[in-house]
Amino acid sequence: MTRQKLFVILLHWEFLCVITAFNSAYPITPWRFKLSCMPANATGDDFLLPAGTSKNASRLDGHYEAVVEAKFNSSVAYISNLSQTKFHCCFWNEQEKSCSVSEDGTNGRTFVSAVNSLVFQHLSANWNIQCWMKGDLNLFICYMEPLLKNSFKNYDLKVHLFYFLPEVTEDLPLATQRGSFQIVQCNCSAQECCECHVPIPTAKLNYTLLMYLKIASGGVTFQSPLMSVQPINVVKPDPPLDVHMEITDDGDLEVSWHSPTSVPFPLQYQVKYSENSTTVTREADEIVSTTSFLIYGMLPGSLYEVQVRGKRLDGPGIWGDWSTPRIFITQDVIYFPPKILTSVGSNVSFHCIYKNENKIVSSKNIVWWMNLAEKIPQSQYHVVSDHVSKVTFPNLKATKPRGKFTYDAVYCCNEHECHHRYAELYVIDVNINISCETDGYLTKMTCRWPANIVQSLVGSTLHLRYHRSSLYCSDIPSVHPISEPKDCHLQRDGFYECIFQPIFLLSGYTMWIRINHSLGSLDSTPTCVLPDSVVKPLPPSSVKAEITVNIGLLKVSWEKPVFPENNLQFQIRYGLSGKEVQWKVHEVYDAKSKSASLPVPDLCAVYAVQVRCKRLDGLGYWSNWSSPAYTVVMDVKVPIKGPEFWRIINGDTTKNERNVTLFWKPLMKNDSLCSVRRYVVKHHTSHNRTWSEDVGNHTKSTFLWTEQAHTVTVLAINSIGASFENFNLTLSWAMSKVNLMQSLSVYPLNSSCVILSWVLSPSDYRLKYFIIEWKNLHEDDEIKWLRIPSNVKKYYIHDHFIPIEKYQFSLYPVFMEGVGKPKITTSFTQDDIENHKNDAGLYVIVPIIISSSVLLLGTLLISHQRMKKLLWEDVPNPKNCSWAQGLNFQKRTDIL
Repeated sequence: MTRQKLFVILLHWEFLCVITAFNSAYPITPWRFKLSCMPANATGDDFLLPAGTSKNASRLDGHYEAVVEAKFNSSVAYISNLSQTKFHCCFWNEQEKSCSVSEDGTNGRTFVSAVNSLVFQHLSANWNIQCWMKGDLNLFICYMEPLLKNSFKNYDLKVHLFYFLPEVTEDLPLATQRGSFQIVQCNCSAQECCECHVPIPTAKLNYTLLMYLKIASGGVTFQSPLMSVQPINVVKPDPPLDVHMEITDDGDLEVSWHSPTSVPFPLQYQVKYSENSTTVTREADEIVSTTSFLIYGMLPGSLYEVQVRGKRLDGPGIWGDWSTPRIFITQDVIYFPPKILTSVGSNVSFHCIYKNENKIVSSKNIVWWMNLAEKIPQSQYHVVSDHVSKVTFPNLKATKPRGKFTYDAVYCCNEHECHHRYAELYVIDVNINISCETDGYLTKMTCRWPANIVQSLVGSTLHLRYHRSSLYCSDIPSVHPISEPKDCHLQRDGFYECIFQPIFLLSGYTMWIRINHSLGSLDSTPTCVLPDSVVKPLPPSSVKAEITVNIGLLKVSWEKPVFPENNLQFQIRYGLSGKEVQWKVHEVYDAKSKSASLPVPDLCAVYAVQVRCKRLDGLGYWSNWSSPAYTVVMDVKVPIKGPEFWRIINGDTTKNERNVTLFWKPLMKNDSLCSVRRYVVKHHTSHNRTWSEDVGNHTKSTFLWTEQAHTVTVLAINSIGASFENFNLTLSWAMSKVNLMQSLSVYPLNSSCVILSWVLSPSDYRLKYFIIEWKNLHEDDEIKWLRIPSNVKKYYIHDHFIPIEKYQFSLYPVFMEGVGKPKITTSFTQDDIENHKNDAGLYVIVPIIISSSVLLLGTLLISHQRMKKLLWEDVPNPKNCSWAQGLNFQKRTDIL
């Protein structure tokens, strides 16, 4: 109760008079400094120690509290007689021995008066302070904690920080700038530790920050001297990122990490680590300027724990916080490297240290195996040291996937056993073909490469990198140290495609594929491309195709593309139009040509034609084929010849007037070139009367024969003109009585062939040809006829003949003067038929052989079936007879 009354009395003595000299500022250091307040006549050695209290007592909380309480209880009169004593607040740091002050409060120090020194003792007027710039470079932090903890827990501690960040440093006294200070309230915990946050723009990290503190507790306020600092000089970096450890190729443990991304200057790092194994335990720390650190002498079966922190490399700064501890445990068998990614044809090596039952195996006793199936020859071993063995694989081939395993397992073994752990060897073929193509407008270059090259390497990514030289390509392309990546996109056809736009036609683009994997990266064999040398021109335009009139050639014309300006060669492909065109190709090497004429077999057909082009020097690619052009069927010449025709004469032979009907077959396209619009029959009589009759498209014409001789000619006419070569037929009453035919014999070979043979009588007339007529007398079929050369004495007629029908065969000799008397027969000749059959050759022999073979085969089959029936007709039915059940009668039948 007495203590509370004394405390209330002390609070009523609140009187604060603050006089601050703002003519100078205390420079904040990167390390911790102290804010102290003391009476004007006190020194740093006896600061805040009441009379009769030893320095050691101030360090013991329990005894110190008892001493303070004794002082309060000693005399109330002591408090009531307080004098106007001056107290000073100042800074000191780790390098200073004491805090010396003067009564006039100069040198940037502040003093507080009219407060008893004992009150200050219990308010802990002595603070440790440290200020730093946070690692993200957005926040300035000051942290303060009391040197001695207050024994009165009900005091209310409040701390405010006043700060000012001028745009430029001014020459005005600092006291005139006090109105520009901003204020922030600091966050204080129950232990009277406070943290003050000041936002700093990133652009002002090099500016000078001015600030001071106001500390209020128990009704008493302390104000610190003015402080100044450049935030960039007290940056406290964030802990390093991604601290990890791995075994190097030399068998050391490499600790590596990444620098905090927001730090604007290089850092130095402190690495502390511990190693625990069955044989060694050690701890150490090192300071390095790189983002990696090697722990030498690594042992199998050991545990390593590592932490890293950072600090500015050049200039002042604060050590950051330690990173999260990382632990790495080495196995009993150590492979270094544990995994290798390499390319075909390279040489690689593995090292290993083998520990067996807490004892490291001598390297001389180590053997190596591949996939536990193939022992590696000792000639590939190498003893590196007493405990390190090495194996080398020369001129490697690509790894063949084995199920889910896409690598070869390399085992380091003792002489008598192999540990289950192994190293992994990945060998891939990096011979990736990159093909590029410049478009016909010369505006972009498209490069492609297959995506399935490294499918077996799970987790790998492929990127195209390139370097553009100023002019042309080097003789031997190589991976350039300065390169750029290129975005490529996977297409449906399984190729990656990259587009360069714009392009420099005469610049050399050296390209390669970089395969990135957690095990490392590989580069494919580089290739250099000159965009001007890989142009794929646009196809020729305005392609036209026609069959030339009178000449009869396929003429193709085109226009060359504008780009490139190099001389071009052309290819023409053409064929009969249809679903599946059988193309023929014609080359044109004359760069100035814009057309070509080609012979074609059928002038009256529709042809499809396409044209493409390529540089004449062979560089680049063929263009796409142009759109097809088609010929139009039209007459190209007059018909080659008129139609062959024959006549039927009706009327009384005793009279001089008879009706003659001419008939002919329509001309084919190849003879008409290419169509017939109409037929014209020309008449010429013995009295020199001539006339023409246009019969249109009809193939018959009838006229009245009244003259002694009447010559007719049938012309075929198309859009160009009439046929040049035509057949003439002269009808003469006198010649119709000339009997040249001595005999005519007709022999049937089969239902589709009949042989005609004849014998001629001597004659002085000039024979042109024969006409054979035949018709079925039982039917009203039209007469069929053939024109036969004059030197033929025997002829095979192929038609459908019915043996039971009766046919009439007529043979007409045709002379220059007219048609002679025919030889007519209505029956087949039976005499000497065998001789004529022999003359028929294979027409007779082959059918006889085939018929005989069929009859013989049929006879054999019938005999076989009858024999089976005779021998097995008494075999019982197994279903009805018990003794026959179980016997395989079918098998016996098959044997028979």
